[in-house]
Amino acid sequence: MGVMPVNRLLVTMAVPMVLSMLMQALYNVVDSIFVGQYDQNALSAVTMAFPAQSLMIALAAGTGVGVNALLSYSLGKKDYASANKAATHGIFLAFCSAVLFCILGLTLSESFYRWQISAKEFRENPEMCEQIIRYGKDYLSVVTVYSIGIFQQVTLERLLQSTGKTFYAMITQTSGAILNIILDYVFVFGKCGVEPMGAKGAALATIIGQWTAMALAFALNVKKNREISLSFKDFRVDWATIRTIYRVGLPSIIMQAISSVVTFTLNKLLNGFSQVAVNAFGIYFKLQSFIFMPVFGVNNGMVPIIAYNYGARHKRRIFDTMKLSYLIAGSIMAAGTVVFLLFPKPLLSMFCKPEALDELARYGVPCLRLISLHFVVAAFSIITISVFQALGNGFYSMIVSICRQLVILLPVALFMGLVLKNIDLVWLSYPIAEIASASMCAIFLARIYKKNLKELPE
Repeated sequence: MGVMPVNRLLVTMAVPMVLSMLMQALYNVVDSIFVGQYDQNALSAVTMAFPAQSLMIALAAGTGVGVNALLSYSLGKKDYASANKAATHGIFLAFCSAVLFCILGLTLSESFYRWQISAKEFRENPEMCEQIIRYGKDYLSVVTVYSIGIFQQVTLERLLQSTGKTFYAMITQTSGAILNIILDYVFVFGKCGVEPMGAKGAALATIIGQWTAMALAFALNVKKNREISLSFKDFRVDWATIRTIYRVGLPSIIMQAISSVVTFTLNKLLNGFSQVAVNAFGIYFKLQSFIFMPVFGVNNGMVPIIAYNYGARHKRRIFDTMKLSYLIAGSIMAAGTVVFLLFPKPLLSMFCKPEALDELARYGVPCLRLISLHFVVAAFSIITISVFQALGNGFYSMIVSICRQLVILLPVALFMGLVLKNIDLVWLSYPIAEIASASMCAIFLARIYKKNLKELPE
């Protein structure tokens, strides 16, 4: 972390994570492809579950960001006791989060879907709405009640990443995703003697993949991760450690939780136009994961490098890591924009039967083309926000995210949809919000340089 050339170090750290993130993106897409080919109402159910699943990921990943930063910073200072305490408390917090979502899933799954469907859609298509709710309740109750898998998987993989063992994290993510894809085909369509289960089958495949990845990640931490010890003997809750974890991680949780709220609200807005518009929006999110997930993989490789070298006071290595991360992320996003602009209809055709393609393309083609215009700008914002977190300034990340989504994106989208009643203009709210976000990131980055980095030795 402190001596390897930065180019080689970032590639070594990031490439396994990029590959594993691509595998996760492939799982996300294949999951929806299978469900879409099974039934468009089942696709609607899975699509509308996204805000809830995103909220789980927000809590898991945000806590992981805090654990990652504290652990890497402690290792940079050779404080192994604090590093071990960060690791064990991360696992403890993941368990508490899973209990919370188990309770929510048992009590609110059906209501979650009813809240998203507009009164207009209920009046015009009551049978379709009730079927979506049935599919959705089956799907969401399973993924929430058994959410211990995703919470512990994310935490345990963060521990591997924090100590530079990104290859092992790639193994766990890839193994879970491959198993998930295989079981999706078996459970959704009913193969190998299994009855077709549709959306519920997709949920079962998801949690089995997550639990498998969790078990593998735990084993690899115990066997291979010598920098930390996962012993719970004499474990006591240390509130100071938890506060430190959430001082960095809470902004990340809030940022992603806000994204869930925005997606939930946009689903309800789009449902006022057509349920097909909701499906198109959901498909966009699945497809864009192929572009954004590799960038997040670069982030996962970058954050521990910057945190470690900030703890070790190596200014030049911090800046070299940032520059290379911006270059890689920008290149990935530029390629994604080209694909979305040139091939929207072939991409959409994977998620429906041929007879449903024209109606889906009516909403989906403008959606993919217009939203993708913000990708390259988003690369700068994503990397910069992660730099804030790695340097212990997660508050700035939270401010940027709140302004981007609640102050700009959501009001603009609601104005375009409710006042101007133009769904194509709704999609443009994403590029508008991203330009504002990037401007704020630049201002905060300059402030952090003056306050935290300028006086560090070269």
